[in-house]
Amino acid sequence: MSRPSKPESQYTVKPHNVGGHVYASTQPWEIDTSSGRKKYRYVHWGTVADGVFYPNARYISASAEEKARLVFPREWDMRNAGNCAVRDGRGRPAYSGEPANRLYGHIWLLEQIAEKTGVRHDLDIVFDGDRQKTDLVLTLAMFPYLTKYTYNRLERWQRTDRAPYDLPLSPGDITTFTQSLGEKHRMALLGLRAGRLGRGELCCVDSTTRSAFGDALADICWGRNKEHLPLPQTTEVVAYTVSQHMPVYYRTFPGNMNDSRSLRTVMADMDHAGFPDIVFITDRGYHSLRNLEEMIRKERKAVMCTKTSLGLVSDRIKALGDFGVRPDGMDLDTELKLYMAQYQLDYSVKGNGGSVKAADRLRLNLYFDPVRRSAEHVALDVSLKESRDELARMVSEKETVDCIAQLKREFPMFTLDVDAEKRVLAGFEEDSEKVASARRLSGFVALVTLGLDWTPGETIRHYMLRDEQEKYFEQMKDQMGADRQRNWSEEGKTGRLFVLFVSLILGSYVRHVWKTTDLYKSFSSSLEILDEMRPIRCIEHPGRARVITPFLKRQLEICEAFGFTPPKNCDKVYKSRQVTSGKKRGRPRKQPVVSDL
Repeated sequence: MSRPSKPESQYTVKPHNVGGHVYASTQPWEIDTSSGRKKYRYVHWGTVADGVFYPNARYISASAEEKARLVFPREWDMRNAGNCAVRDGRGRPAYSGEPANRLYGHIWLLEQIAEKTGVRHDLDIVFDGDRQKTDLVLTLAMFPYLTKYTYNRLERWQRTDRAPYDLPLSPGDITTFTQSLGEKHRMALLGLRAGRLGRGELCCVDSTTRSAFGDALADICWGRNKEHLPLPQTTEVVAYTVSQHMPVYYRTFPGNMNDSRSLRTVMADMDHAGFPDIVFITDRGYHSLRNLEEMIRKERKAVMCTKTSLGLVSDRIKALGDFGVRPDGMDLDTELKLYMAQYQLDYSVKGNGGSVKAADRLRLNLYFDPVRRSAEHVALDVSLKESRDELARMVSEKETVDCIAQLKREFPMFTLDVDAEKRVLAGFEEDSEKVASARRLSGFVALVTLGLDWTPGETIRHYMLRDEQEKYFEQMKDQMGADRQRNWSEEGKTGRLFVLFVSLILGSYVRHVWKTTDLYKSFSSSLEILDEMRPIRCIEHPGRARVITPFLKRQLEICEAFGFTPPKNCDKVYKSRQVTSGKKRGRPRKQPVVSDL
């Protein structure tokens, strides 16, 4: 009879030497269904060097219950396995690692931003107070923003820059950790960010595409690539608040899904995360009759850019009749140099249970730009002439038509007569109704407001704030190197998007401060601010308190613009600490003469 195994043996951590590397490992077993025997495997929880345990990403991403089951040898030094990373507190904390002299100023600035924006606090709550996971996420979020490199260089970067997470991170560790970040963490973080918003916040909702070289992910599909690259893509939707100047929501969709189909999912998702009553600002891609009626039923507040070819808009433009410089009945905004008018719309939809719900303050805001109208008329004439010449050439040369449907899409302003048997163009004629409609609608822009008491001038000015979100997408793809998909599993994609969202919060705040202060006069971009802070170093020696090198003039100007106080003894202000006896130098004063009269 074999000796019975102890239940805790599967969780006993022992050293496992592989090629000179000592790993802290357990040996869980399972029954092989084919042979009925126990089958053992090694699970590595970190490394061991000189009796000190260094956890890896598997240990960090494990739950508290799973960590509690592990039985470590008593002689091991477990200072790195706690829930809280070592941080400066009261007194003189001593450094216990290897001697290091690393770049720190740019990371110090982003750490202060993480504190000010509440990102660090929110991540601590998401990870149940595990500061190691928070530091790990912040390190992964800072690295591509500061370097533009992929995570293959992260471990080397940690040796020259003092990142929040101090233990070395290999590509395998990063993959293991990001795959542990799921929908639970995403919704928890979104809920905490939503709690920082007030009622009536203006949130711009827009999407961008990210190209991919592979096809391993389910969301990678062929669609309208905004970079005009012959690559499949995914669609990334982000909500950006123009009051706090940072992203507050994100979600990914298949690359072939258009914006109007995704808006209902976005609104439901934000409801589940606990977002308050906000004002949605969307472009023409999100406008559809279905979305408009959904917002009316849910009593949403929104500003939606609408296609001028839509019936309720084109009818209003047609009612203006023929005009010269400007239509009658439209007011002029002298600052924007636009003619504008507002029309009340009556619209009702069927609610749940057969009830009827009327739209709350549904208004059409119509804008006319005569300069734009003339430019569009010239562009239309040029397009018609070039199309007419090209079609005449195809008729005369009897050029073979490969795809009739594609040919009709390329020349939408013409009626084409194609010989289906010979597959050649027999003739063409200009569609006068389409051309007349294009000329009539040129120069007009339409915005629909719902549930708002804004004038046409206020509406267009609020809508123009979307430009800040477009710069946000540019920053994501350029400065942070997130223009391509660099993961090959669904779990990894979810975790990488979580980290990217945190990175964009930090980067958006840097960009906002740079634009709204005098820093833009001294630095040509927000990245130059981080480059200026980079030379500040953090010097750490065993048994000693860490030393941060002094902040110079431009670095102090950056701290002042952000509202941050430099570390102690790093600024140029110094007060003497000389101890005196209490007596002043020089001849003492004479005692007053008191006479008794």
